[in-house]
Amino acid sequence: MAKNDELVFLPLGGVGEIGMNLALYGYGPPSNREWIMVDCGVTFAGPDLPGVDLVLPDIRFIKKQRKNLKGIIITHAHEDHYGALNDLWPGLNVPVYASRFTAGMLEAKRDYEGSRAEIPITPFKQGDRINVGPFEIEAIGVNHSIPEPMSLVIRTPLGNLVHTGDWKIDHNPSLGPLTDEARFRAVGDEGVLAMFCDSTNAVRDGVSPSEEEVSAGLQKIIEAAEGRVAITTFSSNVGRIRSIAQAAEAAGREVLLLGSSLKRVTNVAQDIGIMEGIRPFIAEDEYGFIPRDKVVVILTGSQGEARAALAKLSRDEMRNVALTAGDTVVFSSRAIPGNEKAILEIKNGLIEQGVHIITDSDALVHVSGHPRRNELLQMYQWVRPQILVPVHGEAAHLVAQTELALQAGVPTVPRVRNGDMLRIAPGPAEVIDKAHFGRVYKDGRLVGDIEEMGIADRKKLSYVGHVAVSVLLDSRLDFLGDPDVVAFGLPELDHEGELMEDTLYDAVLGAVESIPRSRRKDLETVREAVRRAVRSTANEVWGKKPIVTVFLTKV
Repeated sequence: MAKNDELVFLPLGGVGEIGMNLALYGYGPPSNREWIMVDCGVTFAGPDLPGVDLVLPDIRFIKKQRKNLKGIIITHAHEDHYGALNDLWPGLNVPVYASRFTAGMLEAKRDYEGSRAEIPITPFKQGDRINVGPFEIEAIGVNHSIPEPMSLVIRTPLGNLVHTGDWKIDHNPSLGPLTDEARFRAVGDEGVLAMFCDSTNAVRDGVSPSEEEVSAGLQKIIEAAEGRVAITTFSSNVGRIRSIAQAAEAAGREVLLLGSSLKRVTNVAQDIGIMEGIRPFIAEDEYGFIPRDKVVVILTGSQGEARAALAKLSRDEMRNVALTAGDTVVFSSRAIPGNEKAILEIKNGLIEQGVHIITDSDALVHVSGHPRRNELLQMYQWVRPQILVPVHGEAAHLVAQTELALQAGVPTVPRVRNGDMLRIAPGPAEVIDKAHFGRVYKDGRLVGDIEEMGIADRKKLSYVGHVAVSVLLDSRLDFLGDPDVVAFGLPELDHEGELMEDTLYDAVLGAVESIPRSRRKDLETVREAVRRAVRSTANEVWGKKPIVTVFLTKV
């Protein structure tokens, strides 16, 4: 250990927001630190980003230092922890360490998306230890709503760190592992300088219900239902899928899977042996021949996604599968903030068909994969960190965990947000620098910032439309034929019932004719006059200024 070596933490996503988790840990002198990256996730675009498929963290900070990036460790295969890897790894080209399930999901995702990036994965699982640069990293098994999640112990010459990843304490999960209390206690006994801890449910009191209780609740609903039962849940929740399949079998029902992401996840789970004992799922074209009280459908669309199976069912758009009055749809999930309106639209479509709706406010049909306050307190007691850094959450979640940790007697709880470089050691924990962070956008096959992808203009277009004007001038700088005006996304008629394009056509004529012929030689002046005239005329009759493109040619 050199005299000026430092240990630092730098989040580029996931701290101050839910989603897009990406954490960097650095060790060494400020001029030449070596880094590891933990997780590389995405978040999802809302209606304010028209056309955008995914939102990714901006990693230009670490790309500039990629020769010092020694490896990437993925804690689990949720999109907000690994979903950006296919798009961002080609610019980094460093070793990636992940579980077999995560590796299988990455490969299935690459095949589905047609990605060119073939990422070599080094298998890494609960109990393993690896050396990556100056860091020794141990995986500790935890329970979460996906197979093979892990927390990380990161050992450094300046102290031990614990990066919890996503976790909860469930003594009766439908799918292991159990959160390894003995290992966390042993690491606590060894001494932990700092813990970086999931804050998602830090605002919720008590302990999360067990997945076993959810399984029992779902089984009761399936057994009591007179018609078909369709259950929508997160496609990555293999434990929940297993529970539903077992409950269906106990009730004498066949199971149909609907949705490409569900099928990909279950195929990967089958490949690594965690669907053993589950009967084969039926094919879609068998559905119509099975009595209504003998089938359960597990399907995608719990967050209101317009193209997912549940949305199509709510609109009665599927060829081989439909629901009828008296059937039941169970939302075995919780609405991610921002998705409420889309989910409500689907529920209303189903209710119109006479379908019964059951949500987690009606029965215990879902439990989160994140720790509530009593579980957080339990983890503090096991690990006993000197420093606690709340991560994985919006401001409300981070502040709630800060207050809880201080009440529990954790000595130091620094305030950290995306882009803050926290020096963990030596000396007191404090933010010593700011690094560039932000978002880039996946739009079709391309990735870029908001200007590069044209998203700002696309948003504007969605509000005010576009007018294209083509003007030909002859050698005397008079009109050569009539100008062409094409309005896209504007009202068809103006306030007097005239065609909007005709009104704008008159504005084009007036703009050119108002310029003396001697001044029309400056084509840029003419072009700008036409653009301004069209915008101001549209504003007079409509109250909005469209985007205007003028093509002006002198023949």
